[in-house]
Amino acid sequence: MAGRWVGETAVGIAAAVRAGRASPTEVLQEHLERIAALDGRLGAFRLLRTDEVRAEAKALEDRADLAGLPLAGVPVAIKDNVDLAGAPTRNGSAATSPEPAVADDELVRRLRQAGALLIGKTNVPELCLWPFTESELCGVSRNPWSLDHTPGGSSGGSAAAVAAAMVPIALATDGGGSIRMPASNCGLVGIKPGHRVVPFPPTGVSTWSRMSEFGPLATTVADLGLALDVLADTDAFRAVAPPDRPLRIGVCAKPPAAGVKVHPRVLAAMEATAEALAGAGHRVEAADPPWRNGDVPPFLQRVFHGCAEDTDRLAWEALEPRTRAEARVGRALRRVGPTPTGPPRRALARYQAWFSDHDALLSPTLALPPLPVGAYRGKGLARTLLGMTGYMPFCPPLNLVGFPAASVPAGATDDGLPLGVQLAAAPGGEALLLSLARQLETLRPWPRHAPLEPAAAGP
Repeated sequence: MAGRWVGETAVGIAAAVRAGRASPTEVLQEHLERIAALDGRLGAFRLLRTDEVRAEAKALEDRADLAGLPLAGVPVAIKDNVDLAGAPTRNGSAATSPEPAVADDELVRRLRQAGALLIGKTNVPELCLWPFTESELCGVSRNPWSLDHTPGGSSGGSAAAVAAAMVPIALATDGGGSIRMPASNCGLVGIKPGHRVVPFPPTGVSTWSRMSEFGPLATTVADLGLALDVLADTDAFRAVAPPDRPLRIGVCAKPPAAGVKVHPRVLAAMEATAEALAGAGHRVEAADPPWRNGDVPPFLQRVFHGCAEDTDRLAWEALEPRTRAEARVGRALRRVGPTPTGPPRRALARYQAWFSDHDALLSPTLALPPLPVGAYRGKGLARTLLGMTGYMPFCPPLNLVGFPAASVPAGATDDGLPLGVQLAAAPGGEALLLSLARQLETLRPWPRHAPLEPAAAGP
């Protein structure tokens, strides 16, 4: 990788800037050059704030509190479903307003206040509805590990940017796996915190009936914890160590949907992870999962309601056909009954009972390796939802009940495509998940970035 700071961790960059060993302008310029060299092939960014962020980097150098800023001079990408002052929030849709946001969202404000350089906004599928990042407005985002494959969705642009070393960390959201799925596909660590750990924007995007959460994507657990601390306005996560006691870890690859088959390489990755944790002294045992097949309908109900809510204020004809189809279902459900506002009581009780006997749950993040770009192109709503069920069955259950969950790299396919495992815990278990992830980072180190370099110049 060209440049001294491209590929460095957020922790390392911030330490160097605070100590005067690097300037924010120098760090930013190297990352802007990296983006210019790669993003034409990746499509990770919808918008770059080149002039604005250069001015902000220069101003950062004169901040009196620079020596105490946790993200001093760290380039950060912002998912395009949250307001960044001066930039439109398009949420992947031509139906949204092209007018720039007038103010930063609270999470953007926290990142800026921590010294981050907000380099641009990353691509998402329309209204963040799908597990791939392809839209009529913004085109296709590609996986840095294989340009023929998707980085996943809906935080696909954010994941591609981090995996390609265009930024060390990125802001993402997760309503049904949209942090964990791209993390798995792109070889990253990502965490969906539990309810109310990180504030959700008070206006703008739907919470999918309180299922969505904001969280970070990163290449190291230390960076992930630092970013989560900034977003949560705390200092509980940035120095998490491996567990200091044996944990009770239940392992399960049984999908919460009938007829779903888990790819053999995905199973092998989970089993290798379980063996590593057992070797570290944890009590790792096969377990029946807390989820049930019947949990899928209430999850989808809340997604449909959220889609209807998001489209209420948008230009209907400007929406993509598949989005309109989903919104119609949501509007029909609204006529039948009120929007759900929380997890089903029986499901919540079932999860609480399961985690009273276990500290953590280990499962695959996805049932399949990364999908080819265009795998869902031209498919209607029914076929898309059916395909999604077979691809991403393990993530939505944790959104349904609001429990924290993370994806950790766990190996690769024969073709070198990343695979991840999911770790979940009871509410308040974010530090425990980071602790386990930190241990796995030591036991089974992963490559931090895709081996993608700028194309060679022509003759």
